[in-house]
Amino acid sequence: MEVTRRRSWWGWGWEDAAVAGEELERLAGLLAGFLGDAGRPRQAPEPAALGLRAPRVRPPAALDAIADASDEARAAHSHGKSFADVVAALEGDLDEPCDLVLRPRDEAEVAAALDWCSTAGVAAIPYGGGTSVVGGVTPRVGAGYAGAVSLDLGGLDRVLEVDTVSRAVRVEAGMLGPALEDALRPHGLTLRHQPQSYEFSSVGGWLATRSAGHHSTLHTHIDERVEGMRAVTPRGTLETRRLPASGAGPSPDRLLLGSEGALAVITEAWLRVVARPRFRAQAAVRFPGFVAGAAAARALGQSGLLPATCRLVDAAEALVNRVGDGSACLLLLGFESGDHPVEAELARGLELCADHAGVADPRPGPGAAGDTATAWRSAFVRLPYVRDAVARLGHIVETFETAVTWDRFEELWAAVTERTGAAVAGVCGAGMVTCRLTHVYADGCAPYFTVIARSRHGAQRAHWAEVKAAASEAILGGGGTITHHHAVGRDHRPWYDRQRPELVAEALMAAKRALDPAWILNPGVLVDPAPA
Repeated sequence: MEVTRRRSWWGWGWEDAAVAGEELERLAGLLAGFLGDAGRPRQAPEPAALGLRAPRVRPPAALDAIADASDEARAAHSHGKSFADVVAALEGDLDEPCDLVLRPRDEAEVAAALDWCSTAGVAAIPYGGGTSVVGGVTPRVGAGYAGAVSLDLGGLDRVLEVDTVSRAVRVEAGMLGPALEDALRPHGLTLRHQPQSYEFSSVGGWLATRSAGHHSTLHTHIDERVEGMRAVTPRGTLETRRLPASGAGPSPDRLLLGSEGALAVITEAWLRVVARPRFRAQAAVRFPGFVAGAAAARALGQSGLLPATCRLVDAAEALVNRVGDGSACLLLLGFESGDHPVEAELARGLELCADHAGVADPRPGPGAAGDTATAWRSAFVRLPYVRDAVARLGHIVETFETAVTWDRFEELWAAVTERTGAAVAGVCGAGMVTCRLTHVYADGCAPYFTVIARSRHGAQRAHWAEVKAAASEAILGGGGTITHHHAVGRDHRPWYDRQRPELVAEALMAAKRALDPAWILNPGVLVDPAPA
């Protein structure tokens, strides 16, 4: 009998993949060593035990077939996957649950749902895979609405067309990453876009949040993959022309990219694809310090080699993820191609690393015992499950990322590390701040910080908020962006409002008034909700 895997309603991924047993004991032991406290595991309540308030709205009969008011559906759709979301769910504190989950199966049902929401004053929150880590899908919409519904796009999950001549795919927005790759594989193609959330996030979510994949250079963001898009707004359908490039005025695609469900519900897109890689070459390079490793990363970013992987991990993070002993920083360097061997590119890349005191590890084949790159990839994919386990034990694991030009990198890295570390020490008493460079450009890089801090059940969210604020202030003060690829959501709004020019804010609100006159689409994301 086939066993159906269940998604966790409160945390990351599959229920049966959660950290448990000996793995949880080992993690508690590590935390005891790092933080002086192993923590105490807690269990998440069942949705039926949450005592969710009764739905405040009922859909019209025409939407009954796609409406779900069950406790399990409402609980799972009332939060994303930020640290604060996970802790709130563990504590059973879903104080503002969505009233209904609507699961449209086509564009007509999306339009019908938006028509009802606009007429009834109900907030509509587009929901793809639910993997937002910045409060992008939480129904905190203020008092100006009769209710809030989660608009789950999972039913729009088909590949509609594959153009092998132009190398593009037309796909519905609800399709998840693995399903899209499965559809492209028989054609020898790939989207080459795999964020850490890849297994559970959707095409529409990538577009709405301008997500970045794990490839470090060239087409790092989903933006560069878009040929054309289609979306439903409360005013009607918006479709952009499919083109390889255009100079005809401001790009309409750019209006939808990064709109986070506040302007429209993205329903499908034409995306550029590439030949699946047949040639790969990779190495791990050790550096005596993070600044030296960053200098090598800059040289690689400005060399024109365009490595697929150019990820610099500091010594502490390498130790935590079991890809180093804590004595050196580690740069994971890899090249790939669907057309030609790439050993020459790797050889030149290693020469550039050697110019900055980088020493390459002996290189076993990909997947072989001792393969550092494969070990890192496994830890990278496993990390969200580990994050949930740390939350269950009562401590804090949080990540935040930014981007900055090379001339300001060292200053920003030092300031963010120092100020965040001071906040951790002052608020939590013990903890650590690590950093890695996830993406490398000719003119700058994307530093990605991780905080592991001591806390306790009942205080985690308050401690998290103080540390998050200190880190965000340091990022803006250092000339970085409040987010390189995690989006704005509700958690980043205070700093996003300061980063964007005021005239851009006014233009964005004008666009919302034009496309969403009743102000019902994802209120509070990018702009304020409607007044009560």
